[in-house]
Amino acid sequence: MKKMLLFLLMLFLWYSWGWTQEKQTNSTKSSVEKTKNIDFNVMPYLNYNRTLDFMFGAIPMMMYKFDKTDTISPKSLSGLSAVYTTNKSYFIASFNKLYFKEDLWRAQVFFAVGNQNAQFYVDDIDVPDFYDYGSKKTILAFTLQHKIIKSFYAGIGYSYAHYSTNYEDNVKPSSVTHTNGLQLIMMYDTRDAVYYPTKGDKIKLRWLTYPEWFGNTASANKILSEYNTYFPMRSGKDVLAARFSGKFGLGNIVFEQQVTIGGNDIRGYSEGKYRGDGLMDLQGEYRYNFNKRMGLVGFAGIATIYGSENKDFDWKLYPGAGVGYRYRAFKNEKFNIGLDGAVGKGDWGIYFRIGEAF
Repeated sequence: MKKMLLFLLMLFLWYSWGWTQEKQTNSTKSSVEKTKNIDFNVMPYLNYNRTLDFMFGAIPMMMYKFDKTDTISPKSLSGLSAVYTTNKSYFIASFNKLYFKEDLWRAQVFFAVGNQNAQFYVDDIDVPDFYDYGSKKTILAFTLQHKIIKSFYAGIGYSYAHYSTNYEDNVKPSSVTHTNGLQLIMMYDTRDAVYYPTKGDKIKLRWLTYPEWFGNTASANKILSEYNTYFPMRSGKDVLAARFSGKFGLGNIVFEQQVTIGGNDIRGYSEGKYRGDGLMDLQGEYRYNFNKRMGLVGFAGIATIYGSENKDFDWKLYPGAGVGYRYRAFKNEKFNIGLDGAVGKGDWGIYFRIGEAF
């Protein structure tokens, strides 16, 4: 693990140094140019996961304004990602965060296709162990929010997902599942920036429903909640961030709709072992910026799950902690990419970041 993390960190630093040198070479020219409406960059993607193995690809991204005269809306972000892994998984995705009409409207659009070869833990059979599964996925989701009063947004959303999943040794029957979800959103947002906040709060509550009358084979609901808060440190150079997240599945939650401990909630778990209908976690992160383009983070947190097929996993505490490196991806906007390494309860993970964890 240590050699792998060191290798990836050195490679990521090498890429960052190369981009910095390129920017410095063109600094004289850039200083006399007017600020462009579109800021474009292509990020290499290199990662390692205990389930997916080595992952590599490219992520072209751009930041822009719909209206150059709009000085209130944050810049919108659009990007593509194409990733292939050495366990023969692949993902192609388009992601968009859109801000317009003086931040009265906010929208998100996401589309992805891929084939995920992963694993999950089974203990209610003769040989408890990790078992592989392969899932071909198509996912489409969009949301639209409108500012009702100062700092308060409300909106709606729709999501479609199609899964074709096969399991090793037939530990579960093969399945073809499609879901159509409707979403109601409420958000209170006092952050001073959407991509790299240094102060303020974000409180978001979402209700996702999958009713039978909307083309679903079984009725299910999810309630997703989060509370993020930010405090400036060292005269505003650094940030202390804290987060609570709750994901509550109600009704007939299918295998592909379940949540696993890992990723943003909580880093340090990459085997996919702890899976259930719902998850809650608390975490904190210190973001230390040692120059204008680069920084370090340290983070720790704890999570629990419920609704697991392995009942011994329910309501136990799962801690995670780690460190990470950040690099500013765009010249005219504080937006970071990064690499995190974290350890959990009998597990560990390495994470390539696009933006902050929360």
